[in-house]
Amino acid sequence: MNEKVGIKKVVIATRESRLALWQAEHVKALLESRLGWQVELLGMTTLGDQILDRSLSKVGGKGLFVKELEVALTDGRADLAVHSLKDVPMDLPEGFALACVLEREDPRDAFVSNQFASLADLPQGAVVGTSSLRRLVLLKALRPDLKIEPLRGNLDTRLRKLDEGQYQAIVLAAAGLKRLGLEARIRNAFAPTEMLPAAGQGALGIEVRADRADLMEALATLAHLPTWLAVTAERTVSRAMGGSCSMPLAAFTAFTQGPATLGSGHAMQLNAAWGDPATAEAPSGVALAPLVQVQQTAVVRSFAEAEALGEAVAAQLRAGGAVWAVWAGNPPAV
Repeated sequence: MNEKVGIKKVVIATRESRLALWQAEHVKALLESRLGWQVELLGMTTLGDQILDRSLSKVGGKGLFVKELEVALTDGRADLAVHSLKDVPMDLPEGFALACVLEREDPRDAFVSNQFASLADLPQGAVVGTSSLRRLVLLKALRPDLKIEPLRGNLDTRLRKLDEGQYQAIVLAAAGLKRLGLEARIRNAFAPTEMLPAAGQGALGIEVRADRADLMEALATLAHLPTWLAVTAERTVSRAMGGSCSMPLAAFTAFTQGPATLGSGHAMQLNAAWGDPATAEAPSGVALAPLVQVQQTAVVRSFAEAEALGEAVAAQLRAGGAVWAVWAGNPPAV
């Protein structure tokens, strides 16, 4: 047992999709093996799991996947929640905190098809499935001729729709496929230079109530600092740009001199891209506004320096016209 903080038993709130349960079981095993805790899972269906006929950007964003889990934390039915970090809003609601970030799995996007080996092999006007605005604008930049169609549902549902012939290819996170033993479905993994990942993609985060100092102290021992620094920089870009799933933004950090540790400076290269959301309505073959793409390298020794790097990259995006590209002709409500 972790006698220092006196914790013996905890309950993990989790979505009930196969991937979410894998993630919760993974954390359960870590807590049991490293801290000696007794761990139970509380499976829940979130609003994001129930609404499958519309894109997340039109029904409230990624927070739909975490709200019910946070209610369970608030009323004491659960002690912590495990999330795929790219599904976690950039700013947590008041009273909640990110206790730790675990080591990142493969952050890349995966090209999945039963007929074609790569994006380049798709015929003109091929139908590709994704409901991510980020993936949509990046795919359109690579192949303006493609017809991008919405694709919602859990991982198994998306693969089933592909197998039924509704799409000629789909794009998924490589991490989820690998975690469920479905790596063989990946025909090609996009290099981050051609399909820049989402902020936090491939990383798992553990959320707790902000007043649970005992949990935060214990869970900090499970954190993977290089991943946490990297995703802090990425999520800061999104936060500075008003991040939500209705924003076609990509942000990905790579270490150029090896993983960083607090106190020892290592160079982190943060890349970000912003596309025009009008791309979502553009027919195949129509010329689109170019992506705004920026890159900056800095020595990072702390979370504050990771946030500073993210703020600097966001400023570069704005200077490059990112905000104009999004709101020109369609200004946000005030």
